[in-house]
Order: sequence, then structure tokens, then C-alpha cells
Amino acid sequence: MLVYPSAIDLPSRTLRYLTGQLAARRREIGTRWRRLAAGRQALLVLAHLRCGDTYARLAAGFGIGIATVYRYIREAVDLLSALAPTLAEAMDTARKKAFVILDGTLLPIDRIAADTPYYSGKHKRHGMNVQVLTDPFGRLLWASPALPGSTHDLTAARRHGIVNALAAEGLKCWADKAYQGAGHPVRVPFRGRRLKRWRRRHNTTHAKIRCVGEQAMAILKGWRLLRKPRCSTTRITDIVKTVFVLHQAST
Repeated sequence: MLVYPSAIDLPSRTLRYLTGQLAARRREIGTRWRRLAAGRQALLVLAHLRCGDTYARLAAGFGIGIATVYRYIREAVDLLSALAPTLAEAMDTARKKAFVILDGTLLPIDRIAADTPYYSGKHKRHGMNVQVLTDPFGRLLWASPALPGSTHDLTAARRHGIVNALAAEGLKCWADKAYQGAGHPVRVPFRGRRLKRWRRRHNTTHAKIRCVGEQAMAILKGWRLLRKPRCSTTRITDIVKTVFVLHQAST
């Protein structure tokens, strides 16, 4: 087998953070011995999440079995996803901001035509819908659980309780046209082609504010595993939360 050096485009503090969490978990459950030290396990998990390396490649590269790779990754994802902030905690942070930006994204998945709930008519492909809240500078505040791709962004926002939470906190929120009808807390651009000049100017200003939130989507998609998850749809929520926690630890 051929082996070549590689790199992960993450700061070393991300590796240190994950290593510390895994080491604490091993002490908690009383682990005596494992094939890989906590630092090597953390490196394996980051290679999977950031680079999208498969279980088979990781098993060959780290000299362990595929089943062991699966257990190591599963352990880290379960551990970190539990540390992700809830919507209520995100609202506490957002209360200190001038406003927040709400946007949705589709994480593509492999599905057949019969899997209708996962098919997004907007994107013309199967996937999972994830809602994201960011601050005025595009920094991630919260990522929602994943819903089937056929779910409309406004429906997803209501189902997660985002609209009610924003209204309860009196927070201003900028969003795109998909959230038309969300109510007073959510500000959306005017719809239509033949708009008056002042409405066109309003839409231009609105777009400049809202486009900052696209940085959050780029951050999520920077983790290659989220560009097209190959795992079960029931695991995507935990993976999104794990990526969120690791990103917060690296900033």
C-alpha cells in the first residue's frame, strides 16, 4: 500500500480541544487501553469530518480496523454534538447583537427517486434542510436539526421555533424571500419584478446585509463531509452540531 503525507486545514487548537474532550471522556468511563491515543483519535475524527476521508482510508492510514474507525468517530460525534448550544442559548447570545441573519441550506445526500420527502424542488436534488442563525458579521450562532429536503425554509423555521423565539426576544432578523410571511421579527425583501425605485433600493440594501450570512454556509460546507454526507439521515443532525462545536473551538 502506498502512503503519502497530507494536511488538514485546521488550526492546532482544534486538535487540542478535541483531544482534551476525548481524554476527559476516557477518564470518565475508565478506559484503560486503546489502539490509538486520544490525540490520534482526534486526528482521525478531524480527517473524516474536514477532509471527508472514508472509513476504509482512515483504517489503512491509522493501522486499525474499519469497525474501530466507526466506533471512534461515533464516540466523538456523540460527545461533541451534546455540547452544541440550544436555540434558547443562542437567543441569549443574539440578545447582545444588533440583529441576526437567518438562512437555510440544503446538504445533498444520495437517495433514489422514491424517497420523496428528501427531494427539494427548489434545488432539484435530494438533501437535508438545515437552518442557520448568524450575527451581523456572519459568525455562526446556531445550527438547527436537519429536516428532509422537501421542507420549505419558512416551515422549517416555524417547526424549530425560530420565529417565535425571535418575536419573544424582540430581535430583528434579516432573511431572504423564502421567509415571506414569517411575521414582524423577520425582515424580507420585496417580491416582484416591476418594483418602485425605493423598493429596489431597499432590496439592494437588504441583500448587502443578508449576504454576510452566506459566510456561515461557506463555513459549514468547508467541512467536506457536509458537502455530501454518506451517513444515515438520522446522523446528519449530530454531524452538523459537531462541526458547529469544532468551528467555535477553532475561532
